[in-house]
Amino acid sequence: MPPVKDPFDFIRRETRIKPVPHAEEIRLHVADEAMALWQKTEDDLGALGLAPPFWAFAWAGGQGLARYLLDTPDLVRGKRVVDFACGSGLVGIAAMMAGAASCHAVDIDPFAAAATRMNAALNNVALSIETADMTQGAVPQADLVICGDVFYDKHMADGVLAFLDRLLVDGIDVLVGDPGRSYLPRSRLTELAVYSVPVVGALEDSEIKRTFVYRLAPKTA
Repeated sequence: MPPVKDPFDFIRRETRIKPVPHAEEIRLHVADEAMALWQKTEDDLGALGLAPPFWAFAWAGGQGLARYLLDTPDLVRGKRVVDFACGSGLVGIAAMMAGAASCHAVDIDPFAAAATRMNAALNNVALSIETADMTQGAVPQADLVICGDVFYDKHMADGVLAFLDRLLVDGIDVLVGDPGRSYLPRSRLTELAVYSVPVVGALEDSEIKRTFVYRLAPKTA
């Protein structure tokens, strides 16, 4: 039997709809166990070496950002928002629920794009969704860019920070949600909020992560 290549069907089969622990206004299609889902993703596509299924979980940084946007709607009301490395679409959904004029959700993983589309529909919000590597493209037309959990790997963190610096030069506000991952550019961050966020213990080093929301400052000469 050939591998099934419909991400929407795969997500419906392999996830459950559950409220986000730290933003219960939002529901997502989420998986219970990461490694089993990762194996099933590779089996379904008939491919090895795929990226982990980041789209299938509510990560700490995204939960923190979502909570902050829902509680601080003036930050996004009427603005054009980009949800960078959107994963499940959690933060973009929160932005729209908080009153953003629009949100463009972008991820390099087509499964993330599919999950984001399904999750947006589940929460009755409209997102524009793209599968792309934004770091290699033009600066988007936006007032605010939101990104959660993107500083876990040095190579990715370096590329992401260079991209975010281009946004700052263009006057775009950048918010980061992160539980203190290894390559966070701490010297350039202003803390806006801190939360204790429930997470999947098998994916993290604990079941509660102290999670921060930051504003990224432009680099100095």
